[in-house]
Amino acid sequence: MQPIHVIREALVAGSAERRPAVLWALASLALSMLLSSLGTSIANVGLPTLAQAFSASFQEVQWVVLAYLLAITTLIVGVGRIGDILGRRRLLLAGIVLFSVASLLCGVASTLGQLLAARAAQGCGAAIMIALSMALVGEAVPQARTGSAMGLLGTMSAIGGTRSVARRRADRRIRLAGDLPGQRTVGPPDFLLARRHLPVDRRGPQTERAGFDTLGMLLLALTLAAYALAMTMARSHFGPLNIALLLAAAIGAGFFVRVEARATAPLIDLAIFRDPGLRAGLAMNALVATVIMTTLVVGPFHLARALGLDAPFVGLAMSAGPLAAALSGVPAGRSVDRFGAPRMTIVGLIGVAAGSCMLSVLPTRLGISGYLAPMIVITASYALFQTANNSAVMTATRPAQRGVISGMLGLARNLGLITGASVLGAVFALAAATPDIATAPPEAIARGMRITFAVAALLAAIALTIAVASRAVATRPVRDEFSVGK
Repeated sequence: MQPIHVIREALVAGSAERRPAVLWALASLALSMLLSSLGTSIANVGLPTLAQAFSASFQEVQWVVLAYLLAITTLIVGVGRIGDILGRRRLLLAGIVLFSVASLLCGVASTLGQLLAARAAQGCGAAIMIALSMALVGEAVPQARTGSAMGLLGTMSAIGGTRSVARRRADRRIRLAGDLPGQRTVGPPDFLLARRHLPVDRRGPQTERAGFDTLGMLLLALTLAAYALAMTMARSHFGPLNIALLLAAAIGAGFFVRVEARATAPLIDLAIFRDPGLRAGLAMNALVATVIMTTLVVGPFHLARALGLDAPFVGLAMSAGPLAAALSGVPAGRSVDRFGAPRMTIVGLIGVAAGSCMLSVLPTRLGISGYLAPMIVITASYALFQTANNSAVMTATRPAQRGVISGMLGLARNLGLITGASVLGAVFALAAATPDIATAPPEAIARGMRITFAVAALLAAIALTIAVASRAVATRPVRDEFSVGK
């Protein structure tokens, strides 16, 4: 299904005069989500080529991925708050320009250091686009179609992942990380669409009085950077450096809470966490993202080592999950609009838990079908969950807070992905009981996969318990006393 057709089918509400403007506004938000998704995943495909081109070690070129990931993780909440203050449309336009220019700089980088700097700048632009795309849905789309809009954004994100995996399958030479032709050509039209069709920023009296918590932003960024580095550098074991970084993250979190409690215009008003719906939405987002990362960590090893597939077929099989998520996004949004976000959140979590349980018990002799069927269940259910959960949280958020709350949703997802890559990756390695997972025998890989997905099923069950215990998450708006700066 072509993206423009998806956009047209996603929204059918509103007056006839407003529909074209709504469709084009949604198209700009969808393109922003597509660009950030491509930037997240495509660099992984090109790491071997980059190592050869720059005569660098694998550990060195991994920073091409980490620089992008760290920039998004550390800045996503802060840029959401800046958008609330300065105007989300204005900041989104700046983010698109920054991302596009950084993509071009990736293409002309002559040293690894220059490429890393460009990737970090690209991550800054992506943080803006991720945080503000969801926040602007509430202003650009009728509330009755929020689910469909969120489903479309999820579809575009999954399309970015599908394209990256497809390139891995085709084994094409990636010349430049972060400088895909799609990123160079999509950026300018995305800017023009956003500038022409997104609602003009309105600055009310409360926005005019709001300040920016620079100290809180710095503390949060340093805390998140310390945690992300501790987890991404952990591999299969924790060393003294990882422990020191986690300790620094814990201390930083304590200082951040203290600063926010005393700030007159905090980056994150801690009072918002009194709302059970928001707490549940953020916790479930992190837990389910951890489960999804399990499929990316374990999947390639299981397909190659346990099932004996060649590299092209591993890539083809790995593309099934993102493709299922892409095809499920818009139908998931319609289901949320029709049946309600709380109910669809629970349905999505049941699917994620069921698929994980199947992967933990199905025997290897079932072959590729025994892997793909549960994987499609997991990813399609994840698309439904993410659409429902994001819709529930964002529709219950006051307009003045949409940027920072959207950033917090993105942060919860990123922290889940980082934790999943490290912790569940370590579980996989330990369960396989082999010093080198890349050369482990098939039976060890199969055992590791079953145990890892049993842990993933437990995490999904915890998220499901949270959802059942807080059905009010989609119906209780954030109260006025939770507003930023109060």
